[in-house]
Amino acid sequence: MTALRLGVVGLGVISRYYLKALDRFPDVRLSAVCDLREEALAPFRGTVPCHLDHRSLLEQEDLDAVVVNVPNDDHMEVCWDVLSAGRAVCVEKPLATRFDEGLELTHLARARDAVLFTAFHRRYNDNVLSLLRTVRAMAPIESLRVRYFERIEDHVGNDRWYLDPERCGGGCVADNGPNAFDLVRLFLGDVEVDKAEIERDGDGVDRRARIALRTAAGPTATVELDWSYMSGECKDVEVRLADGTVLNADMLAGHPGFKSSLEHEYVGVLEAFVRAVREGRDTSAGGLAALRLVDASYRAERSLSPMWEGS
Repeated sequence: MTALRLGVVGLGVISRYYLKALDRFPDVRLSAVCDLREEALAPFRGTVPCHLDHRSLLEQEDLDAVVVNVPNDDHMEVCWDVLSAGRAVCVEKPLATRFDEGLELTHLARARDAVLFTAFHRRYNDNVLSLLRTVRAMAPIESLRVRYFERIEDHVGNDRWYLDPERCGGGCVADNGPNAFDLVRLFLGDVEVDKAEIERDGDGVDRRARIALRTAAGPTATVELDWSYMSGECKDVEVRLADGTVLNADMLAGHPGFKSSLEHEYVGVLEAFVRAVREGRDTSAGGLAALRLVDASYRAERSLSPMWEGS
């Protein structure tokens, strides 16, 4: 099998998980990297071609696919250029910072017959997948809850743009919301926002949110997000079945190191992306669906009453 030639644009905190996952794929070759910072490129000099601008990477390198790992507000421009160049895209969630931008990218990908894949790493979590297999063999789901609690400052490293609502697209709803919404869709299928309560800090960053979702078939879901959680991390899925059974998946269980669960999850991301590229499948729907729910949550925002006091 011919090796898939992969470029990586953006060498921030998440890129290390893609690069480590590459060790598991002998049929994928890292063929070029790009970052605005010379210090980020330095470890790759003499190993693979390095670029300070993604356009030069696209013009000069013979690539099949590109991982886009740039700040959220740059997703639209970089993904547009990669798709326009006829290369497949794996973009970190969210697909874009605005729904209309995500819609434009989806239309472009389909017009160019190019793969547009949004990376939702939590759907490849081993504990989540175990819960999903168990639930499918049991009674129907009555309700679902996804919790995603962390202190965001502990996770961003040098990528401080996360705390700029213009660059991030908001705060916890814009950035953690897509992963949580994708998990809801993994278990329940299509959902709609019923109501949303969002708490912001003095800089306008949404730090906490509780979002109620509904399905046409009856099951409901709640997504709870917290960027000011002072007790480590809490990331789990709870399922209540129609017969009263309650089941839970702790995404961090069995992965005690800080962010260590991401290692196996990004193997899953890369495996799914490579398969989509090899098969030429349209994978754009998931990224757009999550972005639509982010947009709907902000639109449904109501009173900003204090939540989770003391957390």
